[in-house]
Amino acid sequence: MEKIDILVVGAGFAGLRALYKFRSIGYKVQVIEASPDIGGVWYHNGYPGARCDVESYDYSYSFSPELEQEWRWSERYATQPEILRYINHVAERFDLRKDIQFNTRMTQAKYDEMTAQWVVRTESGQVFQSRFLMMCVGQLSAPKTPQYPGLESFKGEVIHSGKWPKRKVEYAGKRVAIIGTGSSGMQMTPVIANEAAHLTVFQRTPNYSIPAANAPVSDEEDSWVKANYRERRERAWNSPTGLGFMPNKTSALDVTPEEREKAYEASWNRLGFGFALTYYDILLNKQANDTAAEFIRKKIAGLVNDPVLREKLTPKDHPFASRRPSVDSGYFQAFNRDNVELADVREFPILEFTSEGIRTQNKHHLFDMIIFATGFDVFTGSLFKPEIVGRHGMTLKNKWADGPVTHLGIGVSDFPNMFIVVGPGSPSLLSNVLVSTEEQIDWMANLVQSMKQQNAVEMEVDPQAEKTWGQHINDRVKETLYLSTDSYYNGAEVAGKPRVFMPYSGGVRGYRRILQQCASEGYSGFRFYPSPAALTRSEDLAKA
Repeated sequence: MEKIDILVVGAGFAGLRALYKFRSIGYKVQVIEASPDIGGVWYHNGYPGARCDVESYDYSYSFSPELEQEWRWSERYATQPEILRYINHVAERFDLRKDIQFNTRMTQAKYDEMTAQWVVRTESGQVFQSRFLMMCVGQLSAPKTPQYPGLESFKGEVIHSGKWPKRKVEYAGKRVAIIGTGSSGMQMTPVIANEAAHLTVFQRTPNYSIPAANAPVSDEEDSWVKANYRERRERAWNSPTGLGFMPNKTSALDVTPEEREKAYEASWNRLGFGFALTYYDILLNKQANDTAAEFIRKKIAGLVNDPVLREKLTPKDHPFASRRPSVDSGYFQAFNRDNVELADVREFPILEFTSEGIRTQNKHHLFDMIIFATGFDVFTGSLFKPEIVGRHGMTLKNKWADGPVTHLGIGVSDFPNMFIVVGPGSPSLLSNVLVSTEEQIDWMANLVQSMKQQNAVEMEVDPQAEKTWGQHINDRVKETLYLSTDSYYNGAEVAGKPRVFMPYSGGVRGYRRILQQCASEGYSGFRFYPSPAALTRSEDLAKA
């Protein structure tokens, strides 16, 4: 059994950052990663067109000024291969690989109450004993594949966008299906359309999408950003989303239609995902949201030639950004091609898969390749893959049977010395996740250092703090339009999943202030014990 201070599960952006931070302050850290290499979501999602929807300079680590200055991004919005090159550069530069064990999948983590240690078992039978367990498993790492009748009978190739093959995938001369019109489906559609003999996109829900406004990064822009990087970081840290964009303090309803049109046009051509911040109340007020949604609908109308297709591709049943909007590079225009077809599964549902393709209510579609761009079991899926057992044999899955509960999205009562990075209850996927990741990990490191100064061996969330935080999450989201539609934010992406709003909608800046206040109060809501609580309780009982 290998004994360590901190076991980090996952070697994506979060896992590497946790390794760097905790190793730098003197702890023995081991990272275990189920995959053959680092990168997490960016290792697996190698589908054509995969690109970040946060600007490259902001979707990067801020802990090293030297790293910021030496890395040269080639595009405003980096592609998956470039992001993977960046992650590998970081790993090599800071010698992180020596503490990462690959092809190592955690199957169980069980808390030993008498020793205040986590005992972690892997698929191969290896056992680790660690004081702290840090879950850096990501939110987009549990792909979901719908179970259609006859799926196993299809004789062609089946690929999931979240488990993309490492080999080159050929589309030339092939009939290809893409099932799903979220970010993955929207990004890959125009790329595959250029090569495939015929492409059919299966759509259940029309999706809002903003142009990526991508462009090469010039030497002048690179020099300017690097000369002002600290100021740029400060803007990101103090913005609601971690993107550095500050919402217009004016309501979308308090300006003339002409002024509004001009502002939306500027955002459309430059801000990408930040379009939702053109006015502060787009996600707070339905009438304000309608102005943004209608602008996007008009843009879609100008991009799609066929009036019937245009109608089917235009979202109308939910407010803009109440589901995570996509950022695309020519998605709508792809439907003007003769070799691209839309299959509306609300109008004609999928009945079954056959050996040759997919049968819907109106047609038997013939395919050589079917691609599932059906997303992930978000927020809880990756945390439920292994069995995590806390106090009294309580599993995390049972603890969260009615939806996840945390304190600050960081800790869970009955699961001492366990940290969750950018999980449910934190800004997570409502933010630039790199900003949230670094914020949380640095804060966790300070908490662990505080424990050390107080000679505490165990940290556990107070159940009342968990309830209070859950109520605060609910209170904040009620101020927004997020609850007006089904989305992965509230568990609607998986049948049978509890309908609970999971991320924190109060913003990166607001969340940061809450973390700072918690720390200044001696980490309120977290209990520190000088010896294992179970041992203390048994001693108290013996004295009684």
